[in-house]
Amino acid sequence: MINRRTHLKLSILAAAALCCGSAFAQKGETVRIAWIDPLSGLMATVGQNQLKSFQFMAEYFNRGNPVGVKFEVIGIDNKLSPQESLNALKSAIDQGIRYIVQGNGSGAALALSDAVTKHNERNPGKEVVFLNYAAVDPDLTNSKCSYWHFRLDADTSMKMEALTTFMKDQPDIKNVYLINQNYAHGHQVARYAKENLARKRPDIKIVGEDLHPLAQVRDFAPYIAKIKASGADSVITGNWGSDLTLLIKAANDAGLNAKFFVYYGGVSGTPTAMGAAGEGRVYQVSYNHYNMGGEVAKIQEEFRKRFNDDWYTGATYHAFALLSNAMAKAKSTDPVKVAAAMSGLKFKSFNGEVEMRRADHQLQQGLYISRWQKADAKHPYSPENTGYTFVPVKYFEPYVSSTPTSCQMKRPS
Repeated sequence: MINRRTHLKLSILAAAALCCGSAFAQKGETVRIAWIDPLSGLMATVGQNQLKSFQFMAEYFNRGNPVGVKFEVIGIDNKLSPQESLNALKSAIDQGIRYIVQGNGSGAALALSDAVTKHNERNPGKEVVFLNYAAVDPDLTNSKCSYWHFRLDADTSMKMEALTTFMKDQPDIKNVYLINQNYAHGHQVARYAKENLARKRPDIKIVGEDLHPLAQVRDFAPYIAKIKASGADSVITGNWGSDLTLLIKAANDAGLNAKFFVYYGGVSGTPTAMGAAGEGRVYQVSYNHYNMGGEVAKIQEEFRKRFNDDWYTGATYHAFALLSNAMAKAKSTDPVKVAAAMSGLKFKSFNGEVEMRRADHQLQQGLYISRWQKADAKHPYSPENTGYTFVPVKYFEPYVSSTPTSCQMKRPS
């Protein structure tokens, strides 16, 4: 017969087991994530690298994460098209997937953010969360912000704030040329470059500006001829993928001696295009760089051994760190509860403690300015086996690169 004291102990243990069982009911659960980005066309190389990066990072976090879930990433080709992205979203939802990631192209991101928001309003109980890892149009966290959209990259305005703060202290910069892709992101790069330089260095002249079709130009020689003719000593571009690779190749072929200030110098193909000719002349603004050491160095080494490729999209780490920490906090994998936990969450990522700002779901993080130069003992990682690397020359704390938001977020009631 069980006495009162023993009965009380058993009751407490049973209650504790019940509590912990419900709290960690998601342990061992598989969380599927749909990756929606280009796997065909001129940007296919970038997409293929980033899909591998997401799948690799899922495996990395599956070895141990705060919530004990297993992540699985399913790739869907959106052909860099907003309409194809919507088709991919429908396919993911039909498969029962509740989390999506996308980053290549703000046009696709804007379409997805709007579609996810409408889907969630019309389908309670089947909500979807959108993690944006690289689409940097500021409108996504300002006038067109959505509660269900979370950006892991620094937006165009944040990067330009850091870049122009660095540029204002370079006395040899006098004449700047702007060349960008003709879509939301490219327009915003040009706009913020002009506004920030006018405020910080009004003596700098904008001596030319071009917008070109996204992922369609195969020969940038005519654009480079215009830049040379303008007398520009510096070029600012938000180009990425083939549009940056071919731009820099054309600049090197023409002997253009201007400095380049870029957002995406580390993306597939661009390191090879820069090569020796870009030494000391290409500066990149980003939330990471190749020579961060520590955990990043181990990730890079393992990724290169497995794929003979470079891991450069650090936001793939952000994605799983954010999700797993939020799921642990929410004690659930339900997108509604996880979204609420992610909003305002501070968590440790590969570049220190970062914060998913509650007001607009824009990740707050520090930014680096790095310069393309020869790899050495202190900065050994050489992308695409070029013998060169990006070396940090300036770091801006999160509060420096942070920009205000006009987001009027509509939160679920």
